[in-house]
Amino acid sequence: MADIKTVGVLGCGLMGSGIAQVAAQAGYRTIVREVSQALNDKGKAGITKSLDKFVEKGKLTKEDRDATLGRLRFTTNAADLASCDIVVEAVTEDLEIKNALWKELDGLCGPGTVFASNT
Repeated sequence: MADIKTVGVLGCGLMGSGIAQVAAQAGYRTIVREVSQALNDKGKAGITKSLDKFVEKGKLTKEDRDATLGRLRFTTNAADLASCDIVVEAVTEDLEIKNALWKELDGLCGPGTVFASNT
């Protein structure tokens, strides 16, 4: 498999935000796509709160928290995922929505992009 540098995450609810947080903490540039800026803001707030808890418990330094947050980018534009090496889907359990997203990304991402589903 190719060297993964950029991770894309579709959806920033409970599962998507967790996936994005883990990817960013692991050092990957992470692009999160949600359908609205309000949902992106909510997801980012949840990730920030989670990281802050790690800092409070002494399991993460403030510098590492800040670096993790710096690796996260939030968008509502699917085209922003075109540079991702892997895209993980974590959207609502609706097959039509999932298929439409994959079809859209198939036209945007390179031939070596790995597509994965959380479900």
